[in-house]
Amino acid sequence: MEIESGSIESGLAESESAVPEAGPEEARERYPHPTSAARSANMKGNRRADTKPELALRRALHGRGYRYRKDYRLDLDGGVRVRPDIVFTARRVAVFVDGCFWHCCPEHGSKPAANTWYWEPKLRRNVERDRAADAALGRAGWTVIRLWEHESLEMAVAAVVQAVRSPSEHSAVITG
Repeated sequence: MEIESGSIESGLAESESAVPEAGPEEARERYPHPTSAARSANMKGNRRADTKPELALRRALHGRGYRYRKDYRLDLDGGVRVRPDIVFTARRVAVFVDGCFWHCCPEHGSKPAANTWYWEPKLRRNVERDRAADAALGRAGWTVIRLWEHESLEMAVAAVVQAVRSPSEHSAVITG
């Protein structure tokens, strides 16, 4: 296999000892090539934090006088790390604003038609990771609120305010 200078493969070839050489089928399974330049630009525009629904919720909560941490990493027992979108540390309330595509919303989640070999397992792992994070936070005594990006701002604010004002003795997972 001939490697061009300055290509991604050339950088990988220099560190061959760290990563075993993979055939074309194994390389294909790691990450799909974008179907178009427009799709590539669209996917690059997706943010991990500070999404529009998350910003709207934070603005509304802040305007009502609530103070919180954003994108705050929680190190739980057993080495579990969770990074909720909004965290009320004193009240032990963790809020997640989930995107319909990325977290497989039953109402609006869509299944990609291209590169299904990559997307189906990835989206399934996202949901499994969400459930594992909910369980870990629950065991640690946190109240977890999961909101979908399509839910109304008023409903989202009401759910968060209720959880923060009336902390339960037992942890709970509240979904919108």
